[in-house]
Amino acid sequence: MSDGAVGGSSGGALGGGLLVAGTTSDAGKSVVTAGICRWLVRQGVKVAPFKAQNMSLNSFVTREGAEIGRAQAMQAAAARVEPTALMNPVLLKPGSDRSSQVVLLGKPVGELSARGYHAGRQEQLLGTVTDCLQELRRTHDAVICEGAGSPAEINLRRTDIVNMGIARAARIPVVVVGDIDRGGVFASFFGTTALLSKEDQALVAGYLVNKFRGDVTLLEPGLEMLRGLTGRQTLGVLPFAHGLGIDEEDGLRVSLRGAVRESTVAPPHGAEVLRVAVCAVPLMSNFTDVDALAAEPGVVVRFVDRAEELTDADLVVLPGTRGTVRALAWLRERGLADAIARRAAEGRPVLGICGGYQMLGERIEDDVESKAGVVDGLGLLPVRVRFAVEKTLARPAGEALGEPVEGYEIHHGVAEVTGGDEVFMSDGSGQGLDGCRAGSVWGTHWHGSLESDGFRRAFLRRVAADAGRAFVPAPDTRFGVLREEQLDRLGDLIEEHADTDALLRLIEEGVPTALPFIPPGAP
Repeated sequence: MSDGAVGGSSGGALGGGLLVAGTTSDAGKSVVTAGICRWLVRQGVKVAPFKAQNMSLNSFVTREGAEIGRAQAMQAAAARVEPTALMNPVLLKPGSDRSSQVVLLGKPVGELSARGYHAGRQEQLLGTVTDCLQELRRTHDAVICEGAGSPAEINLRRTDIVNMGIARAARIPVVVVGDIDRGGVFASFFGTTALLSKEDQALVAGYLVNKFRGDVTLLEPGLEMLRGLTGRQTLGVLPFAHGLGIDEEDGLRVSLRGAVRESTVAPPHGAEVLRVAVCAVPLMSNFTDVDALAAEPGVVVRFVDRAEELTDADLVVLPGTRGTVRALAWLRERGLADAIARRAAEGRPVLGICGGYQMLGERIEDDVESKAGVVDGLGLLPVRVRFAVEKTLARPAGEALGEPVEGYEIHHGVAEVTGGDEVFMSDGSGQGLDGCRAGSVWGTHWHGSLESDGFRRAFLRRVAADAGRAFVPAPDTRFGVLREEQLDRLGDLIEEHADTDALLRLIEEGVPTALPFIPPGAP
């Protein structure tokens, strides 16, 4: 970094900044942001990720007990820094098509409709998110920001705090990512730029083509024409790379299981595979909990929504959800509840995580999330759940099945365990910490516990025994190592296929001067 940018980490001048925007949702903003973070940290740059506002049910708990988007936690891992609430000051967790829980600086502050949020609340938060970004820039050499959706959402520009709003407030350059695999990338780049106001266009410094297949020389004439039309350079063409699954906002296809699904063609360590069916409940949250299962050779993970799809499953997983009572009704409507009950009666394994654990209990008292009052659970675990107003946010550690285990908790439901065959998570001295087992049915509030390698292998051995499968977990699968390899691959993509000199100039020197205006501009 140049002398002008270095010093942010010592609390003096602000470090450099860059905003990665996209022509659409799922253009690859999270991947590119993570890749730039990993590339920079390998160059010795102290870098941090940032996303002013995230809408996601896929969240994480920092060590100080703050809830942020998992994408920002993943990007922090790419930057080799500890995630904090500063990196995602506003998190919106949808509870329906029209309303979301607002999490501010890691803590829930209430429910708001989309209209109420955009009618004033969002604008009020601009100062908060700008302060968080400034603090990160004071303590890091560079901050790589991720936008949301498209910066050309002209109906929302007045209240925008995550795209051009934060870029304008912080005076940082913007690189726009486009997904060429969808088609229309040139029109998307041009149209995105041309729909911005003159002041916003002045911050758009270049483009990145993502997910390209084929011979890049065939693309080059179009890139030259785009430069002639916009006066802006394309800073790289990133190839389509299979298996680059990471923790993005909501897309199932981009979780790490997408990567390890390809590796499962390797033969299982034992004589048979183990089939895992994950019920795709409404408002499913933290579906990444099953990534670690899919990382095991011979474990086949699929998401299901029909009762007959449970028939050949060796393990059924009920994942977390933002709407426990709603998901429970959905299970019953589709016949999945009865199918799960039959499995339990036959001694076939079932695992509930967070909301899934609550659904497996006897009774749910909810005057907070659904306001449905008392609702009967599936009755497969001796657990009674009462929803509390205050959300539990924690990073617990303990022991399960004789192995160390860590996780994180994000839930309003408080579980009272009234029986069972054994505690699931304990403190290592017999004192129960969370969850329970009844027969072949298991439940815990701990997200991420299956990422603990020893515990995961022990649990899969129990599942295989109960299911009667000759499956043996591989002794050397290390989930943390697999995740690091994924992040290195993202860094490699940037290093090998982007104009890193140009990116570094933008980060160090800021917005280029005299970028041309492309009519018509914002209406």
